[in-house]
Amino acid sequence: MRIIFAGTPLNAATTLEALLKSGQNVVAVLTREDAPVGRKRVLTPSPVALIAESASIPLIKANKITPEVNQRIAEYQPELGIAVAYGVIFKSETLQVPSSGWINLHYSLLPAWRGAAPVQHSILSGNPETGVTIFGLDEGMDTGPILSQVKTLIEPGENSGELLGRLTHLGISGLLEILPSIESGVAKSTEQTTAEVSAANKINRADARIDWQEKARVIELKVRAFNPEPMAWAQHDDSPVRILEASALGSVANKLSFAAGAANGQVLIENGRVYVLCADETALELKQVQPAGKNPMAAQDWARGLKIAPVLN
Repeated sequence: MRIIFAGTPLNAATTLEALLKSGQNVVAVLTREDAPVGRKRVLTPSPVALIAESASIPLIKANKITPEVNQRIAEYQPELGIAVAYGVIFKSETLQVPSSGWINLHYSLLPAWRGAAPVQHSILSGNPETGVTIFGLDEGMDTGPILSQVKTLIEPGENSGELLGRLTHLGISGLLEILPSIESGVAKSTEQTTAEVSAANKINRADARIDWQEKARVIELKVRAFNPEPMAWAQHDDSPVRILEASALGSVANKLSFAAGAANGQVLIENGRVYVLCADETALELKQVQPAGKNPMAAQDWARGLKIAPVLN
């Protein structure tokens, strides 16, 4: 079966690599254009582009689908399109090019968390489980018919990067399992329900700022959800501090020696550990942080250099 693959980031590249290793006939790859990376903003090919180039697969780089791009896709006469985090919603002109249409790997249990950031929102909302959905693409935002779903529990303390890594491999297994039935024309699908639909809107840096007026459990979920991107952060002495790892404590009344009347955001160093006071007398234990302009470090090492009774805001 002649396959065109569309994707951009690392998880998509891992999926493409697995398809190639399994012997699938990937005749062309569609990915986004080279983008500036790092402090020097060096134009860099996407992870998917690097895999395609190393395998000498024809490559189409485009940030939007134009008639010219559709023509280039059609030149490879694909029978199936596979999309993984390409970042563009296809219109009917593109969807109709492969003879068997397009399928997509989405990292949630649709119709839950349709959109750009399903993994982050699953953790942010405290969901006990998530999974991977393989579905047929249509012109909507993750609204097409479901071909398969694989569920998995979200592990305690797991962050978005770790969860995405697991979901990537679950998705690869599900994809390789369903491709033969698609090729033979016997794959069955189920329309998505209209109940329990939720939106996984893109996360930005402003969303990741910590509000110490929230309970510690809520803040812990933010820290996990926003790692590795865009990273939860707070302000200390007019400089941002990223919170890379933390865990929530319940009520700390009479358990930790915060001063009477301490404000939320107050930092306490006690028994070699670093705590921050949160809403309703809960506390967040900081484990790993990254001050501005420095490498990630243990919270204890960061706290040793602070003035007495620092406050995060």
